[in-house]
Parts: sequence; structure tokens; C-alpha cells
Amino acid sequence: MVRERLISLDVFRGLTILLMTIVNNPGDWGNVYPPLLHAHWNGCTPTDLVFPFFVFIMGVAVPLAMPDKTYDEKTFNKILIRSLRMLCLGIFFNFFGKIQLFGLEGIPLLIGRLVITFAVGYALMGSFNTKLKNIFAFGILALYLILAYGDFENYQDVRLPGVLQRIAVVYFVVSLLYLKTSRKTQLITGFVLLFGYWAVMTIIPVPGFGEANLERGTNLAAWVDSVLLKGHMYHETKTWDPEGILSTIPSIVNGIIGLFIGQILLLGATKINKAQRMGMIGVGFIFFGLMWDLVFPINKSIWTSSYVLYTTGLATVCLTALYYIIDIAEYKKGFKLFVIWGVNPMIVFFASQIIPQALTMIRFQNPQNPEEQTNLLDYLYRFGIAPFFSNPMTASLAGALTYVAIWTFILWIFYRNKLIFKV
Repeated sequence: MVRERLISLDVFRGLTILLMTIVNNPGDWGNVYPPLLHAHWNGCTPTDLVFPFFVFIMGVAVPLAMPDKTYDEKTFNKILIRSLRMLCLGIFFNFFGKIQLFGLEGIPLLIGRLVITFAVGYALMGSFNTKLKNIFAFGILALYLILAYGDFENYQDVRLPGVLQRIAVVYFVVSLLYLKTSRKTQLITGFVLLFGYWAVMTIIPVPGFGEANLERGTNLAAWVDSVLLKGHMYHETKTWDPEGILSTIPSIVNGIIGLFIGQILLLGATKINKAQRMGMIGVGFIFFGLMWDLVFPINKSIWTSSYVLYTTGLATVCLTALYYIIDIAEYKKGFKLFVIWGVNPMIVFFASQIIPQALTMIRFQNPQNPEEQTNLLDYLYRFGIAPFFSNPMTASLAGALTYVAIWTFILWIFYRNKLIFKV
């Protein structure tokens, strides 16, 4: 079977990565338009769609990348190493700001961290033979674990979960499900995971807190994180992690549903028929997600089952609309920007989170107040962007869009020179 590449999927991926970059990089975190923030707890904002959309897109891409469903030792190793490389890239974000080198400080320390970043990035995204990929992936993961659990003071509270880490787990499970099981088994697996998670979260009492609940920090998922990830969770929560262990289970279903949509796209039916089926499935998931919300609230932080259905429903509808416009109606004007973003998501994931951390390490005296220090990131925003806007939220958004513009230029250069960074 010929491998099929969908421009609409690249566009959808590009839109998602671009939105991720905007919400992760405001000029001022204290002044952000509400739709560009996560819901405080229950509920769903546009920002809460970014992560599940990307997981869904990854699931769609799996059958398109492996239409023949050939499974052997070589294929398994490829999936395993790709998962480990993503996992290691994600964990590195959390290590970057904690790296210490021979007592260095300031710019010398920053240079050292950037050199290590380049080395790790090259080891995990470079093109090597299978043996070297294995050595680098397993070796770097082992080093992380030694530093995190080896009683090293600088790393004793480094966070281990994260967005890319969850994506890595989902990719591994979904890829094997696709290659080793039928569509019926995949759907049954998704059904069991969603209802099993609902039952676990709403029936099992929480040790130390009493009966089952869905509140912040006292639910069963939070308890599991506090036991298995003690000292290595999200720094703002301390007692639980939004990408924790138990809540990763239902996120697998976002990938499974994406997998199902990807297999529909491989069917021999007409494109119109595929679009109709996808559209109906998407609307159905949205409906059932909203119904489930009445008893199991839509919540990103604990990745509830209703959140899975609601977000995958919206993702399916969005992909269907793009599929109709681009792949059926063949209207492709105006989408080039998103294609440029969509073909190189990994380099954006990796570098766009390192750069802001690096800029905050460059510190100097505030020219407006000699008694206080500022950093380069804050300085560029305060004096280069904010003065041009009277509304602080608009100024903050302008800061994010400036960062997007810079990345667009970088990605355009990569695209023009056919440079695609993969794990």
C-alpha cells in the first residue's frame, strides 16, 4: 500500500503547534486573555484543546505512516526507540534550568547549558544507525534517573512527567495496538480504559482523604502521583502532576480515537464518504462528552473521560473540515504557513521551551531602576513591545505573536531547505 500524506493533517498539526507556542509564551503571564489560559479546574478553554489535539493528530498519523501494518522486531525497536527519544527530550526541559557545571554562574553557565542542550538534541534527533540510537536513548534515560534518584542536591526535585513524556507513552501504546490488533479490539480497549478510569476515580476511596472525589490535590490520581512521583512533580502543585501517572491512562484513548480516524482515511471509500463518516463520529463524540460531563466533569488536569470524548470530537470535526477544504475541494491557498509549522513540530517542541529559559538567565541592571536586576526576556518585552500598547493583555499577546513570527522565519528556512527534524 502506498503511504499517503495528507496536507490537511499537516495543516491541522501546524495550527495546533502554533497555538501551543502562543499560549506557552505570553509577554506577561500576569496579563493574558482568558481563552489563552487553561481552565482553573473543571471546564475547557481553547488552550485546553492544544495537548489533546496533538495526541489525536499523532494517533491519526500512525496508520498513515504504516499502512501495511508490518510488524517485526525491527519495527518494534523503531517504535520503542522513537518513544524513548521523545521521552528523553521531554525530561530534558525540566533538567535544563537545574544543570550546574564546575561552579559556573551567569553567562558561562548558560553557554555550558546550551552546549549540553545541543549535544542532547543532536543525540536524540540526529540520524544514526539503530545501535547508536539505542545507546543514546537508553543511556540518556539512565543518566536522568541516576541524577533524579541518586541523592544529587540539584536534581532531587526535578520534574519527571511532562507533555512530551505523555505523548511518548501514548505513541508507544497506540502504535503497538495498531500493528497487533484489529479495529474492533482497539475500540474495545478505548471503551474499557475510559469507563475503567471513570470507575477508579469515582469509586475507589483515596488513602488519607477518605471517599473518592474529583477535587484538586485530593483525588486518586493525585494520590498515585504523590506516592510514585514524590519529589519529582510539577513545581507549582507539589502534591500532584497534571501529566501524572494515572491520568495518562485515559489520554491513550485520544490516540486510539485518532488511530480509528486514520484508518478511516485509509479505506477505499470516496473522500466525501470518509468526510461524512468522520464528521458524524466527531459530532457524536462531542455530544457524549458533554453528556458525560454532567457526572464526570470535563477536566484537563485529571484528563477525565468526558474530556477525552469532547476534545477528540472537536479534533475530528476540525480535521474533517480541513480535509474537505484542502483534500476534497482542493483549496490550498493561505495554508502554507501552517504546513511550514506542521512538518517540523519536534524542533519547535524542543527549542521553543529552551530559548525562554535561556533568555531569563541573561541578567543585568534594569536601566529604569538601577537598584533592581532584570533579565533579557523581560527587558525585550518591557521596552520593545509593551510601550506600544495601552491594553496590557494586548501587549502580552503581541509578545507571544512576536515570538511566533520569529519561529515562523526559522521554520520557513528549514522548510525551504527541506530540513525536517525527527526523533
